[in-house]
Amino acid sequence: MARGPLRSYLLLLAQENLEFRLPSPFWILNIPSEGMARGLMKRTVCAKSIFELWGQGKSAEELYTSLKNYPMEKMVPFLQSDSTYKIHIHAFNKTLTQEEKIRRIDALEFLPFEGKVNLKSPEHIFWILEDYGMDPNSIPEEPLDLYFGRWIADGQRELIESYSVKRRHFIGNTSMDACLSFIMANHGRVKANDVVFDPFVGTGGLLISSARFGAYVCGTDIDYNTVHGLGKASRKNQKWRGPDENIRANLRQYGLEKYYLDTLISDASKPIWRKEMLFDAIITDPPYGIREATRRTGSQKEILKATERGTENHISISSNYHLSDIFFDLLNSAAEYLVMGGRLVYWLPVYKPEYTEEIIPRHPCLKLISNCEQMLSSHASRRLITMEKVKEFEDKDQYSHLLDYQSLLYKGHNSFREKYFSGVTKRIAKEEKDNQK
Repeated sequence: MARGPLRSYLLLLAQENLEFRLPSPFWILNIPSEGMARGLMKRTVCAKSIFELWGQGKSAEELYTSLKNYPMEKMVPFLQSDSTYKIHIHAFNKTLTQEEKIRRIDALEFLPFEGKVNLKSPEHIFWILEDYGMDPNSIPEEPLDLYFGRWIADGQRELIESYSVKRRHFIGNTSMDACLSFIMANHGRVKANDVVFDPFVGTGGLLISSARFGAYVCGTDIDYNTVHGLGKASRKNQKWRGPDENIRANLRQYGLEKYYLDTLISDASKPIWRKEMLFDAIITDPPYGIREATRRTGSQKEILKATERGTENHISISSNYHLSDIFFDLLNSAAEYLVMGGRLVYWLPVYKPEYTEEIIPRHPCLKLISNCEQMLSSHASRRLITMEKVKEFEDKDQYSHLLDYQSLLYKGHNSFREKYFSGVTKRIAKEEKDNQK
């Protein structure tokens, strides 16, 4: 289907999760329609607002020239005499006085506004946006960039507060931050009536964000107490979990229980599903061995039996679930159980001094879509990996990606815990040494 000409919109981003993007809070998007811009803002938790861009410049004079060149036929529908409007001033990295704001508004008298000013409930809101750079210790006298546009819509920033884990019934040591949960759902392109699966479901935080977008959700976890909401509580000043502390109660808290399919007690290393494409997205945060143990079922006897009958490609069963095995099993499961075009979204912990893109796990059925870093410390980070299924799974695909030198690179993940705590120990020792000086 042919699309119309692209139109320019200005996206104002929140100053959060800066590692995931370029530093500037202002992005210009060229998209076909205002409807698409509104659709974007119905999903994003990373952007504050979007504007139809009418003019831009490196100085006030350039901005005014740009506005004078903007097609009048695009302006007129919003400047009618029977309409109401107001102009809002936003300066990034600088506070303007009321007098400075009024001067900027008065300088726009050349625009053919014919409607009435209404500061409380205007039909149309216009914004002047000024960018004073990223350094709060070196703020320039004049803005680096200026923009003028018509406000279209706000993002979903309120979801971060309303779904905050601070007020959630059931949380654990590793419950995912609400903002990151919604970012993961967006990376997975979760939509209404999808089926979304989390194989390391924990307290179900990632199910909540997907259910909020209308997907049916399910999960598995090896921890019986977590799945059933039993045992010691994670909250301060609370010894035991209460009757409303379980995954179903979490979804009920937000009016999302109808989207909850179920959670099963299961070992992620031993698939329980029939061989069929079942899920539209797999969104998960595997354990790293820092706050939660990495484990799977299996006894020493099973290890010996598996070794005896194993081939050179066989991966031994172990009660200690190595990170390389977790990712190997996760990618295989995604390749086998995702629908074509379905997405796998997960976190990969990395030891920064040794990081290269070659250690990102690969699979012949999955295409890498994005790789975003979140810093954990000076020496460790985790990367949000998004992959898309592009090829139907065949039995030969199960081990094919481990037959080359990359299999050795993947095994480097197994020592992440030791390297993480080694870095912590070194930092503490350095701080103690500095304090003694």
